[in-house]
Amino acid sequence: MRKIEYLNVAVSELRKNPWNTNKVSPENELKIRESLNRNGMFKPIVVREVAGVPGYEILGGEHRWEQAIELGESEVPVANLGVIPDKQAKEIGLIDNARYGSDDTLGLSDLLKEIGDVPELQSFLPYGQADIDAIFSASVIALDDLGIDENFEKTPEPVEDETPLPKVAKTHSQIRVKVTIADAERLTALIAKTQKDHGYTTEDDLTNAGDALVHLLGDHLKHLAGASGYKDDELDAELDEALANPEAL
Repeated sequence: MRKIEYLNVAVSELRKNPWNTNKVSPENELKIRESLNRNGMFKPIVVREVAGVPGYEILGGEHRWEQAIELGESEVPVANLGVIPDKQAKEIGLIDNARYGSDDTLGLSDLLKEIGDVPELQSFLPYGQADIDAIFSASVIALDDLGIDENFEKTPEPVEDETPLPKVAKTHSQIRVKVTIADAERLTALIAKTQKDHGYTTEDDLTNAGDALVHLLGDHLKHLAGASGYKDDELDAELDEALANPEAL
């Protein structure tokens, strides 16, 4: 395995490579700068040497280097790979910008809540309001693990000589659908906004999300009914018939 040289070098000794495809918006440039303010340059900039050319060429970390200059830093930490071929340099640049995994949304939600509130998170992480709303609205409850039946009532501990209590009547049911990742993100954000706008926040997370979804569908059906000349009672009658005879759909 190649030996890597770790050292601090003057920012003036670094230069961009000509093939970097990773572009950053002005908004995210400010977030990178705030991240450096908060945590410093904890990840070295990946560089190589080019024969006959002084200084170092950046393979990974160009935008952090730029924001370090904006902050007035005179030196930055680098990981120098030495002299390597162009093809390998390009591969390393792509790998440095790539992300091979994806976040567990529930775990990410818990982690973000531990770190700070939404304005603070948005100041240094590459998330917009819709991204954070979608992450925070995600919730899954493993009923078997919690000892909860479909009535959403916790199973009581058995007590000797106690007459069993009747089960509470079932009022809710869970449904599952499968959509594309992009649609899931949009739908989750829309449900989160509807929960906030219409006050669906007093029940458990699953019920709140379900109430918001029903609200959205109800509004859409009323819009369709109005456009088609239906009256509310006529639409309700058709929906009841469809529920009673789903095979006819």
